[in-house]
Amino acid sequence: MKRTAVSSDRLTVRSPVPRGLWRELHESDCEAVPTQAAEWLDCVTATGRYRDASRLYEMPGGRLAVLPLVRRHFPGGGPVILQSMPDSWGFGGLIAPDGVDTELVSAVLDDLSATSALRVHIRANPLHADAWDAATAGRHRVTAIPSRAHVLDLSGGFERVWRDRFKAATRTDVRRARKSGVRIETDTTGRLAPVFYELLLRSFDRWAGQQHEPAWLTRLRGRRRDPIDKFRVIADRLGDRCRISVAWVGESPAAAILVLRGGANAHYTRGAMDPAFAAGTQANCALHTAAIEEACAAGCRAYHLGESGGSAGLAQFKSRFGAQPVDYARYWMERAPLYRMERSIRTGVKWAIGFRDA
Repeated sequence: MKRTAVSSDRLTVRSPVPRGLWRELHESDCEAVPTQAAEWLDCVTATGRYRDASRLYEMPGGRLAVLPLVRRHFPGGGPVILQSMPDSWGFGGLIAPDGVDTELVSAVLDDLSATSALRVHIRANPLHADAWDAATAGRHRVTAIPSRAHVLDLSGGFERVWRDRFKAATRTDVRRARKSGVRIETDTTGRLAPVFYELLLRSFDRWAGQQHEPAWLTRLRGRRRDPIDKFRVIADRLGDRCRISVAWVGESPAAAILVLRGGANAHYTRGAMDPAFAAGTQANCALHTAAIEEACAAGCRAYHLGESGGSAGLAQFKSRFGAQPVDYARYWMERAPLYRMERSIRTGVKWAIGFRDA
């Protein structure tokens, strides 16, 4: 594999990142999330659409940081597009055991600006939002897209989370789910991936109705973003760090979630359900409660519930477990205003089909 190194007065850069050092830094960073792990990037590149472009940074004082980064692969060549991470692949951004601050982020942005990339997309750990906001302020050709995530603090263990952070109504719903016979099954071998995916396909149809979008179009986009092979690769490569949980009502799967573990944190990555079986069972509450309890038992510091965007319904559901909103931004660094053009086109298409954001 080709390796490159660049030095300046501010930092030394090496690409790609040696896997052993990457794993060591990821395990040492108490805020690192599973989608920043080397094995996760290997899942991304296994699709064939991306190549490893990860970068190791060493600041003048010896401080080390890793930027999980991939390059979009186009058969026969094409423009250089760098992403940390691609859409539907979770959070990227910096791994830095000594902390992520404005100085480090600024140095990284300077390095990325000096590459030949036409576009660079950064979706960093939301907990580092202040450093990224300060470092991008006033920079030319940087577009910030406001977003929101939810994060649950697991300090004190499950009993404290259950007692002090879960809302009373949530505790009641979980008890009802247990009494009604909702059964939670968790697997780390990939055996439940087909069950999860069938529920995901049913969710595509449900989302189509909510968004006033043709079902075939929702399924087309969903299958392209999340093909079944993607989840098979994740389950195979991550092993017990990929946990698929299914809530069964009788003999029928009602809902399922995929939770990743890595470093000191857990990350709820995907969820799906079949309203025909899940309605009135509180299956989703039971699923997340079981995942949170398992994360606490494993010593995780936080349970990331992922992107919430502007959805009031998602925000309300996540807050039931005590998760707190964290405002952050995604960034596009571009040599031409491509993101704005793409946004205009998407807006026009949504208007034409009467699309409504759920």
